[in-house]
Amino acid sequence: MSTSLLYHGFGIVGYRYIRTEYREGDVIFTVSRKKFSLQCPVCKSKRIIKHGSHLRWFHSLPIGKKATYIKTEIARVECKDCKTIRQSDIGFADPRLTYTRALGRYVLDLVKHMAIVDISRHLGLSWDIIKGIQKKYLQKKYEQPDLKKLKRIAIDEIYIGKKRYLTVVLDILSGAVVFVGDGKGGDALEPFWQRLRRYRKVKIEAVAIDMSPAYLKAVRENLKKAVIVFDHFHVIKLFNEKVSDFRRQLFNNTTDILQRRVIKGTRWLLLTAKEKLEDKEEQAKRLKQALEINKPLATVYYMKEDLRQLWCWTGDKKAAEWHLRSWIAMARSSGIAMLKKFATTLEEHVDGILAYFDFDCLSTGPLEGTNNKIKTMQRKAYGYRDMEFFKLKIMALHETKYALVG
Repeated sequence: MSTSLLYHGFGIVGYRYIRTEYREGDVIFTVSRKKFSLQCPVCKSKRIIKHGSHLRWFHSLPIGKKATYIKTEIARVECKDCKTIRQSDIGFADPRLTYTRALGRYVLDLVKHMAIVDISRHLGLSWDIIKGIQKKYLQKKYEQPDLKKLKRIAIDEIYIGKKRYLTVVLDILSGAVVFVGDGKGGDALEPFWQRLRRYRKVKIEAVAIDMSPAYLKAVRENLKKAVIVFDHFHVIKLFNEKVSDFRRQLFNNTTDILQRRVIKGTRWLLLTAKEKLEDKEEQAKRLKQALEINKPLATVYYMKEDLRQLWCWTGDKKAAEWHLRSWIAMARSSGIAMLKKFATTLEEHVDGILAYFDFDCLSTGPLEGTNNKIKTMQRKAYGYRDMEFFKLKIMALHETKYALVG
């Protein structure tokens, strides 16, 4: 084996090859530090005095299916210039770790294509070492994201199981997650606001959120100049919940057997978009029958469909405003308490709803896509015990691609 192969094959510089051993299927290369390459690890001075050495083994890149180790003596040196006595730099490995830097880079390449447990079996390394290599890389690259270019962000929470939530902040323009907080609500965002205050020149122009009072209050207190945009999917979702409750209330309050029979089981039909039922004759017929037999239910259903049309006025904010205010007026004159109450809710949030048309249809849609990726990642790993590692993986999601293969 030549010194050139040490450099080109294993990334080892400043050492010379001594011998090769074979033990129980493992390959062990013994190398020795070249005298001219020794220097002070602090000031890099060559004026040093050697004070003994100790033997170290480092797990290196495999050769086929054979595990490979680098064995060498690590010198302890005294510097004549800075007067320190330290262990000399190893060069090809971190002195605190048991594997070479080349192996670390190889693991990071494998992580893109394989699960941690598979890499562990392939390389003969413990699961914790593989995870530690990836975690160290993620910490270096994603733990402190640059917030200087933030202009438009989206905020939402995600449920991760066992009554636990995470609050996620997404940079809409880049698609990168810039913050992951524990829990949900305004308190979960406090570390994000603290970091954001360090960037005095940051000018966030718009924030997409749902109509949560906690998020609304937090954004107004910390981003006073930013425009709040209420996500249209959450507005429809909120109204669908009201429709579902209204149907249930009608069913429970009516004593008419025919009405109860028709209304029962129509929840999905009421919440499904009208155009999606056009090709399903039986379901459309059943919905029509339910609407004909109960006028209040029909009113609520058609008001739901009319509200959905609000966001079709792309590029015409004035028409959208007329549509919204007309809807509020009709809801108040309907005589239905649920519609009146929801009309009041919409009126309180008119500016935020219409801001959707000022910022190129800004919404939390991209963040919902990220949330789906988070859930996919969770299922793939069967959960995460290390929450810090989980958060780092979330912040690296914008560089992850999921594809169906086979």
